[in-house]
Amino acid sequence: MYHPTVARLTYRGLLGRRRAFILFALPALLIVISVVIRVLTGADDDTAVNVLGGFALATMVPLIGVIAGTGAIGPEIDDGSVIYLLSKPVKRHTVILTKLIVAIGVTVVFSAVPTLIAGFVLNGNSQQIAVAYAAAAAVASVAYSAIFLLLGTVTRHAVVAGLVYALVWESLFGSLIPGARTLSVQQWSLALAQKIGAEGAISSDVGLPLALALLIGVTAAATWYASRKLRTLTLAGEE
Repeated sequence: MYHPTVARLTYRGLLGRRRAFILFALPALLIVISVVIRVLTGADDDTAVNVLGGFALATMVPLIGVIAGTGAIGPEIDDGSVIYLLSKPVKRHTVILTKLIVAIGVTVVFSAVPTLIAGFVLNGNSQQIAVAYAAAAAVASVAYSAIFLLLGTVTRHAVVAGLVYALVWESLFGSLIPGARTLSVQQWSLALAQKIGAEGAISSDVGLPLALALLIGVTAAATWYASRKLRTLTLAGEE
C-alpha cells in the first residue's frame, strides 16, 4: 500500500525548487489578501465566504492539486525514469497508491491549512466558516490528487490538461453553469462545508450523501485506472 522509497523520491520531486515556489506562492497570496481585507474592512462573514469560496476553494486548491497530482508521476514518465522504478520488485498499485498519498499530503498541507488560517484571519471562524472551508479543501484535495495523478499517467500534456480542467471547468463552468455544478469537485466539497458551517452560511448545489459518494467514486476510479495504465506503460516500455 505504501512504499517509503517511492514516497521519498516523490516528495523530493514535488518539492523541487520550481514547484515549491508555486506551492508556497499561492497560499501566501491567499493569506496576504486575507490580511489586507481584514485590515481594510474588518471581520465580515460574507467577505470570508467570497474569498474562501471564490479564490481558495475554486482556484487555489485545484491549481495546487494540478501541481502535486501531475508532478507526482508525470516527470518520471516524460524522462523515462519510471521504467527503472517499475523494474524494481514493487507492485504497480503500490507505486500509484504511494504517489497518491504523497500528492494528497502535499495538496492538503498547501491548500487546506492556508485556507483555515485565512478563514481565521478574515472572520475569526465566525459561523464555523474557516473550519468548513478547510474541511472542504481537504476532501477536494483527495479527489483532485487522484484525478490529476491519473492525467499524469495517460498524457504527456497532463499539466496543460489539468490547468484546463481546473481553470475552465472548475472555476468557470462549475461556478456559472447550473448543470455543470453537479459534476464539479468544488461543489461536492462545498456540500461538506455547508454541513459544517452555520445554517445558511454556505450553500452547495449537491446534497451531502451524493457528494460523498461522488468524491469516493471518482477517487477510487481514478486510482484504479491510473494503476491499470501504469501496468500498460510498463509493458510498452519493456517491449
